[in-house]
Amino acid sequence: MATATLSRLQKELADTLTPARDIAAKAESEGRDLTADEREKIQTAVKDAADIKARIDQAKADNDLFSQIGDLGDGLALLPDGGKDRGDAGGDGSALWTPRKGETIGEAFAKSRQLGDLLKQYPSGRIPERAVVNSAPFGAKTLITGTSDTSGGALVQNDYRGLAVGLDLFQRPLTIRSLVTNGTTTSDTVEYVRVTSTTNNASPVAESTTTADPGSMNAANGVKPESAMALAKVTETVRTIAHWLPATTRALADAGQIRTLIDQFLRYGLEEELEDQMVNGSGSGENFTGIANVSGTQSQAFTTDVLTTTRKARTLVRTVGRSTPTAYVMNPADWEAIDLLQDNEARYYFGGPQRLGQPTLWGLPVVESEAVPAGTAYVGDWRKAVLWDRQQASITVSNSHANFFIRNMVAILAEMRAAFGVLQPSAFVEIDMAAG
Repeated sequence: MATATLSRLQKELADTLTPARDIAAKAESEGRDLTADEREKIQTAVKDAADIKARIDQAKADNDLFSQIGDLGDGLALLPDGGKDRGDAGGDGSALWTPRKGETIGEAFAKSRQLGDLLKQYPSGRIPERAVVNSAPFGAKTLITGTSDTSGGALVQNDYRGLAVGLDLFQRPLTIRSLVTNGTTTSDTVEYVRVTSTTNNASPVAESTTTADPGSMNAANGVKPESAMALAKVTETVRTIAHWLPATTRALADAGQIRTLIDQFLRYGLEEELEDQMVNGSGSGENFTGIANVSGTQSQAFTTDVLTTTRKARTLVRTVGRSTPTAYVMNPADWEAIDLLQDNEARYYFGGPQRLGQPTLWGLPVVESEAVPAGTAYVGDWRKAVLWDRQQASITVSNSHANFFIRNMVAILAEMRAAFGVLQPSAFVEIDMAAG
């Protein structure tokens, strides 16, 4: 959107509102109500102004989508950090770009004027030699091309939702992140205090009757009891989760829906691995220490039946963990087994196939997650687990990997950085869902 066009819209807005303001000001100065004709004129002006304002907002968004992208060799990256400096260089020399509010990184990349201008500069598909952003030390995976109907060529279609739904078929719902406390960090390590145990000795205390040393240090002599809390300082390292896809420059040029690959596959892949790490991370190497491997969590063995077992686990959170449980998290197969439980008259305990709404168990919401292995479930106060975002999902495109430059190919890299910690392990209970 040219600056001249934006200026024209702003003048049009002023021309529309000025007469309406004059009418209102005149009525106010004369100390009277608006006439029917005046009221109609103002209402019409306000409606027209709202339409013009919407066009101005869209023009500003288009005009400021990206500034000047330059060569692909100067780097093309998208960071959803809301930064104001849309053309500043990153630490590796690559340019950093941010999508507008409410815009996904894939959408910003796919519809950017700069990407279109860039590709128009190289109709032959040859990208300048200065195209250097990052070099990924991986071998080429399954290549996305612009000619194959099973690759990038399949993206050239009128129905955008068709592709989005197709990718969704291979993706599981991600749910655990919404349960835990979400925070941010600007450091590469997060240090926090973990509560490992508490001892509450609070009791009624008699009034002291003498200033002399009572000898026996007890409540009867006015001595206040001492309680205890065991704390441990824990340091979690910010970890990087990343993956990438190779594509040809033709695929980028032809695939107007490349945003779907970014949003529905690359970014989703990061979130899926993040959820797996929050539950099962081993704590070794570059892995989080997930709920399953945090020292100090409680366990509930299978007792009588699955309903009795899950109820006893809920009690452990309250009585031993001294916490308020917020949700059960279990594998879909385990929830299915509970959902299908029937009494002696073949009536479903949980309402059967006509039941609607959020699944609940013993008064708590049930969250299904494939990150939890079948046969195991968790209940706890999920607010006492914290995910610290260091760098939200970002997308970087480069042709500097391997021999991609001479093959008219690029690597699309998605990565994020985060740390995960459990403030009070005893607030979580691992449940054995199977007998024997």
